[in-house]
Amino acid sequence: MPAVVDLENLRTDVDAAVVRHLDGLAVQVAALGSPATALTAQAAALLTGGKRLRAAFAYWSFRAHGGADAGPEREAAVRTGAALELFQAAALLHDDVMDASDTRRGLPTAHRAFEARHAEAGWAGEPGRFGESAAILLGDLCLIAAQREIAEALAPLPRERADAVRAAFDTMQTEVIVGQYLDVLVQAEPWGVDPAADEDRARAVIRAKSASYSVRQPLVVGALLAGADAAQVAAIDAVGLPLGEAFQLRDDLLGVFGDPEVTGKPAGDDLREGKRTVLAARTMARGDAAQRTLLTERLGDPHLSDGEVAALREAVVASGAVDGVETLIDELAKDATVRLAAADLVAPGKDVLLDLAHAAVDRAY
Repeated sequence: MPAVVDLENLRTDVDAAVVRHLDGLAVQVAALGSPATALTAQAAALLTGGKRLRAAFAYWSFRAHGGADAGPEREAAVRTGAALELFQAAALLHDDVMDASDTRRGLPTAHRAFEARHAEAGWAGEPGRFGESAAILLGDLCLIAAQREIAEALAPLPRERADAVRAAFDTMQTEVIVGQYLDVLVQAEPWGVDPAADEDRARAVIRAKSASYSVRQPLVVGALLAGADAAQVAAIDAVGLPLGEAFQLRDDLLGVFGDPEVTGKPAGDDLREGKRTVLAARTMARGDAAQRTLLTERLGDPHLSDGEVAALREAVVASGAVDGVETLIDELAKDATVRLAAADLVAPGKDVLLDLAHAAVDRAY
């Protein structure tokens, strides 16, 4: 993935746009009160690094639809990528609070960092509550930053084109927020009685939430930035949905079996958080009585020991669920890449998009 994202200096340019925005935000925040600079410092820590996958899908879709590799339209594509990264930061900050996650990219999540700051200072009130409140507000701040960056990115473009890009960007935001609610709802609803219905709900969440802002809408946004017509936009949209779903299914496998050095989260974190994923639904559908009972009783226990995580992993593998999800990923990825190969796109963008598609799905444990 890094080599693909680094082509045409994309990562460096997106990073520079993000830093430029955060630097301006830091000045504005500092003027309102120096203690609030903890917010922008935490935002900078979260936005440092990252795969820049969303920015890459948008940029290379732009190039594949005929966008230039230099000039004001290219700058608009880079800055749109920065807006996507700022929006992702907002989504991650809120998601980590809702999931009570402890780490992100190998570091304490924002709410845990603010919680520790409160505890170390001996401030009044409950540290955990303070940490969650600060992280929610920081997520809101990043969401506002994303709106400002996309508005500034699109300002030089022709009005009709800018409006089309902004409409797609706004649709993405709505889909993600609604998808996040559906995710919260799935965690609360009865589960485990009807595995087929559980899988349908899990896939609906993926399509609305992760597939939308990880792959599908960045591809659409990139096409619109280049002035693609309705047929071209529909074609790239049809690529993005199955590819985005395959991407999230791979993430779900990594959430259970991934190497913490790669994922930046503790091994088996999704098991402790009780994620109601396609993987979990297929374990319930295919597992024997003992495997189903183990999953029902232990999934979502935040105090699972490493040994108990290992036992749950063994049950998931033995049920055949992992093989089933791998097959589903292959089917979705093949659908996407066949559509991408047949699409009316130009080089080098088309070839890089194919490489990005493989990189997004073929990630190792």
